[in-house]
Amino acid sequence: MTEASVTTAPPAATPAGASDRDAGLGLRLLAADERCRRAFAEPGSLLRQIAYPAARRYLVADDLAGLLPRLDLLRGRGYRVSAEYVGEEIRDEAEIEQVVRAYLDLLAADAGPLQLGFDLSNVGLLVSRELAVRNTSRLLTAAAAHGSEVVLSMERSDLVDEILAVFAELAAEHANVGITVQAHLHRTERDLPGLVALGRKIRLVKGVYAEAPETALGRGPELDERYLALAEYALGRGARLALATQHAELLAAAERRGLLAGAEEIEMLHGVRPALLRQYREAGHPCRVYTTYGQSWWLHLLHRLAEHPAMALRALADLADPSAAAFGTDY
Repeated sequence: MTEASVTTAPPAATPAGASDRDAGLGLRLLAADERCRRAFAEPGSLLRQIAYPAARRYLVADDLAGLLPRLDLLRGRGYRVSAEYVGEEIRDEAEIEQVVRAYLDLLAADAGPLQLGFDLSNVGLLVSRELAVRNTSRLLTAAAAHGSEVVLSMERSDLVDEILAVFAELAAEHANVGITVQAHLHRTERDLPGLVALGRKIRLVKGVYAEAPETALGRGPELDERYLALAEYALGRGARLALATQHAELLAAAERRGLLAGAEEIEMLHGVRPALLRQYREAGHPCRVYTTYGQSWWLHLLHRLAEHPAMALRALADLADPSAAAFGTDY
């Protein structure tokens, strides 16, 4: 199909300014607050009960049984799909094995094709690098038999060296492993050439973690320009590149520069800006929906709101009318 241009209307919210940036930072800091994480994890958590209607917009299902038909529905509408079993950093080896088993069960039950995405801190990195390599190798082997890929997520800046070391080790043996890179980190401009040289899929995101100015750029035009420059570099050297962003103006700029034609796909997180992704799919661009499922969704919810702070108002509306967050309505 010939790719057509997408005319993007201005977003419903006021263009990002100081207040939006501050709201996004506040939501990221709230996501990192250990008191909230503990309150969410408590049995019978009131925080979980209150926030669940808002989380349903971004959480595709609570469990595997609910996830599978929804993956098929998205595929039927012409989307590629990714799946992540949501969770937070884990140090208990029994819990880590439960996460690994959840992904193995998904691969065994799903008809595919599928892309898995997960944090290495959920599959053993906080215990040892060796455990993370071993568990991820198990999942890569199972994914290869399924005809699928695994694209590792990126985490806070103090874990990047370990994540990239694990990725390089896995890339030497597994053709179906990819890596996420965060445009906001200053180091990414130095890291990218070596990652491109490994010849594996690269998923380019802006970056969601709250970082110090000496470590990362904040949201704004400078970050947008860096994102485009990194994409241009990767595509110019033949990388398989996924543009993972919900930012309409950034995608429009990428299209003007001819980057969409070279990208493997446009990826958006489920529930954030489905109508925008639908426009690109209808224009002939390969599009992927990144879905999440499971019970540990607190961090995921806060990070989604932080990426587009105007959605916090939508979240409050979802508390009043949970049916408005019904799955797939805008895809």
